[in-house]
Amino acid sequence: MENRVTEPDARQIIASALPNWELREEQLYRRFNTASWRVTLMAAAAVGFLAEAAYHHPRLVLNYRSIEIFLTTSDAGGLTHKDFELARKIEQTVLWPQDSEGAPENRPKDWLRS
Repeated sequence: MENRVTEPDARQIIASALPNWELREEQLYRRFNTASWRVTLMAAAAVGFLAEAAYHHPRLVLNYRSIEIFLTTSDAGGLTHKDFELARKIEQTVLWPQDSEGAPENRPKDWLRS
């Protein structure tokens, strides 16, 4: 079992590596705003795949135009480095490609509003 990350350490990791994430309810939290329900479902499927690959079980809240993600390691009773690693992978995957140069030409510009 991994060691828990203290709150000050968690805040430092968020500030340096995951600025769009925050601590909420003693969990790592991120909301992605999307253009539609279809995009919300695609983002949820991607997060679900990554979580299963990491043997992690996040809490996901799906709304018509958003997905909220809560990460914590239940076995450790709080945040561990596993949560931050998954958050980084989620950020990379859901936001890819992040710039207009790598985005498909026919994709709506506002398909994901993070």
